[in-house]
Amino acid sequence: MDKSIFEYKRKSYIEKGEIYFWTATINKWQKLLESDVYKDIIVRSLEYLSEAGKIDVFAFVIMPNHIHLIWRVKENNGKENPQGSFLKYTAHAFKKMLKQDGESLASYAVEAHNKRYEFWQRDSLAVHLYTQKVAYQKLDYIHLNPLAEHWQLAKDPCAYRYSTARFYELGVKDFLFVKDLRDEF
Repeated sequence: MDKSIFEYKRKSYIEKGEIYFWTATINKWQKLLESDVYKDIIVRSLEYLSEAGKIDVFAFVIMPNHIHLIWRVKENNGKENPQGSFLKYTAHAFKKMLKQDGESLASYAVEAHNKRYEFWQRDSLAVHLYTQKVAYQKLDYIHLNPLAEHWQLAKDPCAYRYSTARFYELGVKDFLFVKDLRDEF
């Protein structure tokens, strides 16, 4: 009997035009994203895909080893879906940055026929935000994530730079590509 049919698999499928809470995690939960240089790669990729009309970003937080987004995929980026383009672009940029800084790539090495390194785990989580209540619950979760006891990255959500909390709490738009989730429900 094939036991794999009983294994839990996270839902990663995203339907175009719908709003999702999406989580992507660095391979083996490594803290690659502790440095702002790597966080900036993520921001630039989101900005590019937004400006190209491929996605709408409503909220995000970049944590040391994972990211959370609330976004809408609008159209493919060439032959790829935008989430695939995002993961691929950031992985290439991470690899280039690690090489440039003389950092070891060994902890990201994989034995695969199509790549030598894997920076993102393969089980991105996508949760459809079908009601205002669920959407706002995820928005709060994103903005409070840096305050969690095991992270303690900030004492106030608005004090954490790589988050959209300041936009939602203070009206300060640090990231011009971010759209207001409150306009969607």
